[in-house]
Amino acid sequence: MLSLLSALDYGGWILHALLWLPLVGMVAVLFGPEARAKQVAFWSSLGVFLLSVGLWWAFEQGVAGFQMASSTPWISGWGVSYALGIDGISLFMVLLTTLTIPLAALGSYNYIHKKERAFYALLLLLETGILGVFLSMDLFLFYVFFELTLVPMYFIVGVWGGERRIYAAVKFFLYTALGSLLMLVAILYLYFRARAAHGVGTFAYLDLLDVTLTIKEQLWLFGAFALAFSIKVPLFPLHTWLPDAHVEAPTPGSVVLAAVLLKMGTYGYIRFLLPLFPGAAQHETVVALMLALGTIGILYAAWVAAVQPDAKKLVAYTSVAHMGFVVIGVFGLTVNGLQGGLMVMISHGLSTGALFLLLGMLYERRHTRMIEEFGGLAEVAPWLATAFVITALASIGLPGTSGFVGEFLALLGTFELHPWTAGIASIGVIFAAYYMLPMVQRMFFNGLTNEHNRGIHDLSPRELAILAPLIALMIWVGVQPAALMSRMQPSVEAVLERVHSQAPGAGLVGMASEPLAADPAADPAAATEGR
Repeated sequence: MLSLLSALDYGGWILHALLWLPLVGMVAVLFGPEARAKQVAFWSSLGVFLLSVGLWWAFEQGVAGFQMASSTPWISGWGVSYALGIDGISLFMVLLTTLTIPLAALGSYNYIHKKERAFYALLLLLETGILGVFLSMDLFLFYVFFELTLVPMYFIVGVWGGERRIYAAVKFFLYTALGSLLMLVAILYLYFRARAAHGVGTFAYLDLLDVTLTIKEQLWLFGAFALAFSIKVPLFPLHTWLPDAHVEAPTPGSVVLAAVLLKMGTYGYIRFLLPLFPGAAQHETVVALMLALGTIGILYAAWVAAVQPDAKKLVAYTSVAHMGFVVIGVFGLTVNGLQGGLMVMISHGLSTGALFLLLGMLYERRHTRMIEEFGGLAEVAPWLATAFVITALASIGLPGTSGFVGEFLALLGTFELHPWTAGIASIGVIFAAYYMLPMVQRMFFNGLTNEHNRGIHDLSPRELAILAPLIALMIWVGVQPAALMSRMQPSVEAVLERVHSQAPGAGLVGMASEPLAADPAADPAAATEGR
């Protein structure tokens, strides 16, 4: 396979193809017959996924920096470049995105009945925006794609959502847009800081790594970036937009939101917060705050999920809990913790995406999401019940599934430096079983308690085709996690090497104003990161 990819010069064009082919599909959807919009969207997004699979073999293991990278001046006067690249951190986010979009498109066949052309065009536009976030090596370009994702998601929720769709869409838009404004200010500050230091302003990620910042500057810039990313995660207490967005969004919107859109926030933590602001990232107050909020999010979301009568809202709160594990893994600042955070991101994308697909399939059959309206579904739909049970077990972290690997590593890594945090957060693992297993029991077992459920049909071939790859990956990742970890570990180690090579800002904001690394030679990780 590798020789074939080399002969095709795969690495020279694949990132550009992945980024822009969804827009080609969008144009085909907009100007083609509306009756065939769903087929065009599915096949074009499936083509993007099949092309992306080659990344698994083309990606060179053992390399910490960016691969298949390219940079072309875009707005030269501003120092903006069209720069793309991929490393062990972004690789799996790209693959998760290209897998999710065709499954979401296929899962919407019986759900989207109005303005189909517009819906599928927005779905493909959303794919380009998300992929742009994960592939960008220029902060201006990153910000453009980060904001671009707001537009299609706003309309997907606001036009094709439930009764309170306008409220949910506006709330989602305002939260994320307002948070992003501060990040824009921080990006511009970095640009002018680079110009002051080197005589030339730049938005290039690798160049900005070399910009020397005082601890006070790092803390303020860290806060601006962290707010934007924490809203997207979402981190407690900035999570209140998420349950409304999930409940009101159409099934494909919920799938994309859970599987990949939330990952933009945690990806931002790893890609930008830690390497750009290493002194702030290990500041004792910052670490304590992020670990506390992550842990509170785990426990609070589990408690709220346990009392939800609406199955979709219950699953929405599980996202807050899962992302809490990512946060403590990342800010535990250990290799195990950071790898665990990435593995939780992957597992959450697979299992929670599948749960929303399954709930959408049930809604198509019964037009309700209330848990009490179901019961005994295993008798009439055994394949659907089997798929739901496996997915729920992966979500709560059963050993042998993808969920176990990520949560175990995140807790292990956190325990290395913060044992009390890990101990408290581990209670969330028990709580996960407390809220998920009773829902499964009430919906699929205990006998048929509602005669309306007797007519529910089992999974169709189309639905089996949607769920099979997700379930297979949940099990494969749980059994063979080393295949993923070997590809992400060098990049994770490079990030942490950069963080730990800088002196932590242990004092209060403004107490230390000297540069953290005045001599570039004192920061070898900055010179090697991504080069």
